Amino acid sequence: MIDAGVRRRIARARVGHLATSDGLTPAVVPVCFVLLGETLYHAIDGKPKSARPGQLRRVKNVQANPRAALLVDHYVEDWRLLWYVLLRGRARLLYRGPEQQRAIIALRKKYPQYRTTVPLPAEALVIAIDVRRLRHWRASSPGPGRVGQPGRRA
Repeated sequence: MIDAGVRRRIARARVGHLATSDGLTPAVVPVCFVLLGETLYHAIDGKPKSARPGQLRRVKNVQANPRAALLVDHYVEDWRLLWYVLLRGRARLLYRGPEQQRAIIALRKKYPQYRTTVPLPAEALVIAIDVRRLRHWRASSPGPGRVGQPGRRA
């Protein structure tokens, strides 16, 4: 579902914005993430939080309503280089097991900070989003005055 060009942009992105909802109130938080196959992973790391991992709004929202989205975007002053990818799907909580461990390993590989500054524990709670819908947009670069072109759905 995710073509190679979009996958490369997602892989190079350093931050995404995770959107969850309890069914009534939306919540958005910037997160570190990794895409493996058709599944996105985000771990609750050791940076200071407002609550324990199981009590965080994003975790409670996934428990109440598994629909979630991750927005990955790139902004620069040269608007010909703008792009975004919106990935939507069903979220799951991973407390342990092989899938949770693969996610931790991939996150440590992508983010050196998880190996040094803020170690990511092997038992970290992971939010997995199985991507079911994708929307993306990329600004067009040829020709003056053209800001962008519509995205595609997959």
